[in-house]
Amino acid sequence: MRKTIIQSGSPWWRIDFREIWEYRDLLVLLVKRDLTAIYKQTVLGPLWFVIQPLVTTVVFTIIFGAVANIPTEGVPHFVFYMSGIVFWNYFQGVLNHGAGALAANTNVLSKVYFPRLIIPLSGVLIQFAHLALNFILFLGFYGWFFFRGSEMSPNAWLFLLPALILQCGLMGLGFGLWVSALTIQYRDLRFALPFLIQLWMYATPIVYPASLVVRPSLKLLLWSNPMTAVVEFSRYGFTGQGTADLSGLGLSWAVTLVVLLSGLFLFNKVQKTFVDTI
Repeated sequence: MRKTIIQSGSPWWRIDFREIWEYRDLLVLLVKRDLTAIYKQTVLGPLWFVIQPLVTTVVFTIIFGAVANIPTEGVPHFVFYMSGIVFWNYFQGVLNHGAGALAANTNVLSKVYFPRLIIPLSGVLIQFAHLALNFILFLGFYGWFFFRGSEMSPNAWLFLLPALILQCGLMGLGFGLWVSALTIQYRDLRFALPFLIQLWMYATPIVYPASLVVRPSLKLLLWSNPMTAVVEFSRYGFTGQGTADLSGLGLSWAVTLVVLLSGLFLFNKVQKTFVDTI
C-alpha cells in the first residue's frame, strides 16, 4: 500500500520529481483525455492539426514569397516556411497549455491533490502528438521538392533534430510556467499573451533567413531568442542552407535552461498558495 505525505512547509525551491514520477499514470490519463476531447465531435478530427500549418504555409508563400519576394537562400519557399512553422506550432502549443495550467483548472486543483506540475507536463506530450502529424506533412512536401531536383542537401546536422525538439518542448514549458504563475497575480496577461506570441513569431527567422540580420547588436538579440537556433539548425540539416552558428546554439540552450529552471521554481512557489489568491 502506497502512502503519500502532503507537506505544506516544503521550501519553494524543492521540487519533488519523485512524486511526479509516482503520478505518471495520471500524466498518461491527462494526455489521453485531452487528445480525445480535442478530436471528439469533430468532422475532420486530427486533420485540423494538418490543415492549420498547411494553410499558414500557403499564405506565407504567397505574401512573403511571391509578393514581398523575401529571399530564402535557394530553398523552395514552401519548404522554407513550413520547416519553421512546424516547430513554432509545437513551441506555441506547449506554451499556451502551460500558461493556463493553474487558472484553467482551478475547480479541480482546489479539490483534489496531485503534483500541479503534471498539468503543464501533459501539454508537452499532447503537443508532441500534434508535432508528429505536422512533421509527417512536412516530410511529404520536403520529399516531393527534393526528388523534383530542388537544390537541397540533407546533412549530418539532422542528427541534432531530437535535441532541437527537446529544446523546443523545454522552452515552451519554461515560458508557459512563467506565464501560468504570473497570470494568478496579473489576470490581464492572458489577454496580452496571443499578441506577444504573434510578435515573437515575427522576431524568429521563420519568414526570413537569419543571415539577413548582420548588425552585431541585432544578431546577438536574434540568437538570444532560443527559437532562432531551433528553426535555423533544423532548416540547415534538411536543406544545407541557413546559418549553423554553434555559439548561437549554445546561447539559445543557456537561455532555455535559465527560463526552464526559473519557471519551475516560480511555478512551484505560486502553486502552493494559488487557491488562496483566486
